[in-house]
Amino acid sequence: MGQPRRIALVTGAGTGIGKAVSIALADEAWTLVLAGRRAAPLDDMVRELGRRGHDAAAIATDVCDPNAVRHLFERIRLEFGRLDLLFNNAGVTAPPTPIDELPVDAWQTVIDTNLTGVFLCTREAFRLMKSQHPRGGRIINNGSISAHVPRPHSAAYTASKHAVLGLTRSTALDGRPFDIACGQIDIGNAATSLGADLFASALQASGSVAAEPTIDAAHVARAVVYMASLPLEANVLTLTVMATKMPYVGRG
Repeated sequence: MGQPRRIALVTGAGTGIGKAVSIALADEAWTLVLAGRRAAPLDDMVRELGRRGHDAAAIATDVCDPNAVRHLFERIRLEFGRLDLLFNNAGVTAPPTPIDELPVDAWQTVIDTNLTGVFLCTREAFRLMKSQHPRGGRIINNGSISAHVPRPHSAAYTASKHAVLGLTRSTALDGRPFDIACGQIDIGNAATSLGADLFASALQASGSVAAEPTIDAAHVARAVVYMASLPLEANVLTLTVMATKMPYVGRG
């Protein structure tokens, strides 16, 4: 008799880190549910995974919308019966802006996606993982180097990622009685479309501008697969994957 099917949900799955992690999990025999705001990249991912011999479901979802998130998890419950892994990956940033010039709507967009979206998905995953049999599951949050040390002119993004770290730790604590593990991966300079322009000419704390080294998103994906592979009695609370020569360690 084969191994039971393991169900994983990846948000922001159509591009970048989400795409790389989805492919890596599928290659490790996870059944994937792909979520994101735009249907077209998700459908492309389903076809790509199909060519690799993997099944996946795509559900267009705005993680900022509580009703949309509730619908997403209800479909997972009805179609798959359980959820073993949530990778909270969906996120946005704002253009580098001095804090006194940062528009409130730009702040709100970042907070709504990077923090409230993670909360909404975590809340629904927690409810499902508590009630399913066997009980429990794992939640992995995509944090950032900025969860610890900011870049210049990044108030909204940095605040959101600091808050995600607190949410990760709170979820890890509250999940203990229900066999729900929660950890966070903090990524430094992964080469994706989101960060391409930033890393090519990154504003430094000294006021200078410099190109910064990057790493392939596949390295991040392998780290997430490792975190997801652990039994629920073991947890990677925080893990940093970064370009070796990026200035993070000496930032500021």
